[in-house]
Amino acid sequence: MSLRATYVRAPDRRAQDLIDACARALARHGAGGVSVRTICADAGVSPGLLRHYFEGIDDLVAATYAHVGAAVADALDAAVAAAGPDPRARLAAYVNASFRPPIATQDLLSTWLAFWSLVKSDPAIAALHRDIYAGYRVALEALLLDAGMAAADVGQAAIAITALVDGLWLELSLDAGVFGAEEAAAIAARWLSVWLPE
Repeated sequence: MSLRATYVRAPDRRAQDLIDACARALARHGAGGVSVRTICADAGVSPGLLRHYFEGIDDLVAATYAHVGAAVADALDAAVAAAGPDPRARLAAYVNASFRPPIATQDLLSTWLAFWSLVKSDPAIAALHRDIYAGYRVALEALLLDAGMAAADVGQAAIAITALVDGLWLELSLDAGVFGAEEAAAIAARWLSVWLPE
């Protein structure tokens, strides 16, 4: 399942410009550093235009999280599609895509950390976070089933793999000098081999 079906893209170019500017502001300044003025100046629009498309800054941040979450899902979907028909290759591609651009980038790290910082303080962002990660797990569960995992195990495995990938992605993005994308992929593959049948 793809998040493309879950999240609607911005209705027009100006709204998308505001979403893109919000993502850049979150990456540069964190959640506490975003403002209507900063975002609108970056997008090249008047502050009044933000209210035309969004209820306010919180609504724009939520739309930005949905957009970024869908972009990550698109990158994961593309990796799976490029892997060909072999179920295990498709599963490995899904997992390994998180260790390479466009997912493993400094800008995405900074933006994602800003979203994560809001999960505990903003109920709307928390609900959106649950929805985004549920979409990732549904896609992962389907890949695990295709790769031969027992249906009774896919739920727990998807949670564990998501946590493993998030941890490896975070460490890789924070300091690529400790280990690289290939090592992250090898760690994930070794862990997956424990769950998948021979």
